[in-house]
Amino acid sequence: MGPLVLDDDTVGGASASGAGRVRRRWRWGRRGALGAGVVVLVAGGVGWGVYAKLDGNITPDEAAAAELARYEKERPTSLVKGAQNILLIGSDSRSGEGNAEYGRDSGTERSDTTILLHLAADRRGATAVSLPRDLMVDVPACRRPDGSRTEPVFAMFNSAFQEGGSACTIRTVEKLTDVRIDHHMVVDFHGFKDMVDAVDGVEVCLKAPIEDRAARLRLPAGRVTLDGEQALGYVRARESLGNGSDTERMDRQQRFLGALVNKVQSEDVLLNPVKLYPVLDSATSSLTTDPGLANLRGLYQLVRGMRDIPAERVQFLTVPRESYVYNANRDQLVEPQAEKLFARLRADDPVTVTRKIPREGDERPGVDATEAPAFRGNTAAEDGCR
Repeated sequence: MGPLVLDDDTVGGASASGAGRVRRRWRWGRRGALGAGVVVLVAGGVGWGVYAKLDGNITPDEAAAAELARYEKERPTSLVKGAQNILLIGSDSRSGEGNAEYGRDSGTERSDTTILLHLAADRRGATAVSLPRDLMVDVPACRRPDGSRTEPVFAMFNSAFQEGGSACTIRTVEKLTDVRIDHHMVVDFHGFKDMVDAVDGVEVCLKAPIEDRAARLRLPAGRVTLDGEQALGYVRARESLGNGSDTERMDRQQRFLGALVNKVQSEDVLLNPVKLYPVLDSATSSLTTDPGLANLRGLYQLVRGMRDIPAERVQFLTVPRESYVYNANRDQLVEPQAEKLFARLRADDPVTVTRKIPREGDERPGVDATEAPAFRGNTAAEDGCR
């Protein structure tokens, strides 16, 4: 095995020479994310043993890879070279370490949160699209964990993960959007909490005090730094915070993720090896990913081009949706707005977000009709207190 080479292009292996000293060379990239974190960690003398531990933390989703390969011919094709689409799935599984306290294990796990993350080919922008768990969609026939197969059904979106795991969720999203999913990541409650605690909490801005026993929250109004337990309650609460809608819940999740992005990118975290290790350990331990990302090299290659994306170009939005016509407690897509969004993601065209709720047919004087449509959302640069 060759010498350990960690720079902007590669993450390699290690070899012993002389008394077993590992040779290292590295080049620091401006505001490097995970890849630069690995560089600092190893270059700081932590060593190959730690690198191997972090690398081994990630769980490869081999079953999903096999199932997706079975249906390869019917999956969408990628239209723009270099653009990447990653499906981020938050699992509500109670079976993992520390997860049982969030409710009884029903024997199944569902997708508590699902986000389609699009990375532009030039890596000058990132768009995260929340997909409501109550959205009514066509779920294809999928393989259950016990090997049996389901029938195609029109059902709530999160039933795809419950019945057929990440592969079924990916195929459902691809059928819904015609967007090719290149990679996926699954994280559970415990992993989310650990990640927040590893960065010493994340600051949010609360317009009013929160006292919610169900969400385990008792917080004052204004700027508040949430620890992992508080953050989990904050992003998961649905009926007791805000107006009780899933739309408000997803907005809250998006604002929190924007704040988390800023915290992880801060020099206080990235340039401090003592803080870097728990961040990387939590990030990797909490992940189940496709085999292509199930190692530090794969993750590094994915995120190394993201380090220069400015916070204002990291955008969060929810797919255009409305109450389902036959059940007000379910959602359906709003067309043609949803298809316009999916088409822009497929073509790697820019997406514009606004805090206002755009309406189909709205005209803005002096604006070219060919300008990219705006969607309700926010960016990582926005301050919730302003």
